[in-house]
Amino acid sequence: MNTVAMPNPESTSHNPAWPQERRGTRADRRGGKPDRRAVERAELPVLSLDRLKDLEPAFDILPYAEAAPRHCIALYDTNGRLLLVADRSTASSLMPWADAYLRCPFTLCFARADDITAILGQHGETMRAMDALPSYAPTQQAGMVEGVEVLRLDTIQMEESPIVRLTNSTLYDAYKARVSDIHLESTADGLRVKYRLDGVLTTIAEPKGVQTAEQVISRIKVMAELDIAERRIPQDGRFKVSVNGRDVDFRVSIMPSIHGEDAVLRILDKQALTDQVTTLTLDSLGLEGEIKQVVRRLAREPYGMLLVTGPTGSGKTTTLYGVLSEVNTGNDKIITIEDPVEYQLPDVLQIPVNEKKGLSFARGLRSILRHDPDKIMVGEIRDPETAQIAVQSALTGHLVFTTVHANNALDAINRFLHMGVEPQSFVNAINGILAQRLVRTICPHCSEPAQPSEELLNDSGISLLSARQYNFRKGKGCSHCRGTGYKGRKAIAELLHLNDDLRELIIAAAPLRRLREEAERAGMRQLRDAALDMVKRGESTLEEINRVTFVA
Repeated sequence: MNTVAMPNPESTSHNPAWPQERRGTRADRRGGKPDRRAVERAELPVLSLDRLKDLEPAFDILPYAEAAPRHCIALYDTNGRLLLVADRSTASSLMPWADAYLRCPFTLCFARADDITAILGQHGETMRAMDALPSYAPTQQAGMVEGVEVLRLDTIQMEESPIVRLTNSTLYDAYKARVSDIHLESTADGLRVKYRLDGVLTTIAEPKGVQTAEQVISRIKVMAELDIAERRIPQDGRFKVSVNGRDVDFRVSIMPSIHGEDAVLRILDKQALTDQVTTLTLDSLGLEGEIKQVVRRLAREPYGMLLVTGPTGSGKTTTLYGVLSEVNTGNDKIITIEDPVEYQLPDVLQIPVNEKKGLSFARGLRSILRHDPDKIMVGEIRDPETAQIAVQSALTGHLVFTTVHANNALDAINRFLHMGVEPQSFVNAINGILAQRLVRTICPHCSEPAQPSEELLNDSGISLLSARQYNFRKGKGCSHCRGTGYKGRKAIAELLHLNDDLRELIIAAAPLRRLREEAERAGMRQLRDAALDMVKRGESTLEEINRVTFVA
């Protein structure tokens, strides 16, 4: 067996990565195995960190879980040859194991110990645990720290139980990819794993076997301390794991289905959210300059209500936190009631809703008013009672920030009126209504010019003549965006700032068309216009804005 294949002068004389040194030992030249001292004396190539970063890892030959404990890494050079990179001091003891494990020709190279640590860390941050599930031998189990399971790439790949491996790798990969939700769907022949990344569900894996699906769901139930024997009713719970030294919470929802049970896991990295809040402002949300300035002014009014509306996952709560972060100067008493408390704000009294204990939005809001607040944030207006109290709070000298589910700013008015709020009270309480969406932006690493089809232009309401004003681009897909062509999201919004004419129309129950005309005359730009502006600037695609906004 050819254990160490040394670079030959012909192939290396044109490659600056290989220094012109002695090309091997006597044992190499006669085809035998080099002994320990020969390896230590060999003047083998020494690769720099920059060179290591340029080479492709060969985790298909030498898995990360095997390489990391032995402080080595297998790489492919530009000609497709296999390189085994190790520290000079450990290479001699590594050779017998490498000869037995790799069972294929490879070139031994040296690198500094710190550089090997750095390149292992880099690939450990980016590779998926699920990619290497079948390619290792079990040697140890995932660790536990004070009852909290520790997820690391090496321990996941060495876990003995295939169900635990699959479950932990799913959690680990989701956290590393910064997804918001994990969907585990039982199918007729197995399990379907989906991630919600930037608001869009993507299928990640489809393990086969009905028993596999049942056991993975049972594993999630055990972690969340739910009843594994109960499969006929929904169950809710939560559990915590440790990833890279930080605790990550998972909120679990189990739902019975025709094929068994489905599970949805919401990832709550509280430390990341808290870190984000320290830099969270209206500037960081990407709102347009004019809208941003008006929202700032409305957030500093002495009293009234600033209402943010949109569907689930449109960033309403994040926008309100950005507003609170800017107005939180320490001079006012700020109290929030939320379900749940997702961000932790300094110097703010935050109250979590607890329906099981009788603490609803309405009951909590009544108690807040007795706590001498200046500014109040109500996580969501869900029922007529909460709507009535919130409006009365805005009319009695408090500044209220809140959200409601509606398609646009004008629909939010109808939501309040349908909940029994008197039009006169509503228009006197409301300072402004902000409707928003989150639009995926094109990955900057793989962005390229694009020309949409005539059919897509027609479906988007764009004529061939007006298409000349657009900078059409798309992402072709790369490792930075996980092949989606999109990376990150940006908020688009329409802002309805109520003036006297609009207030009179609302009180008079004017038709929606008349309200929209007056709102646009007063300067409101619709969500669709803001979305089209992103396409004109080459920030997003027609397919994406058609997904999140209505075509006018």
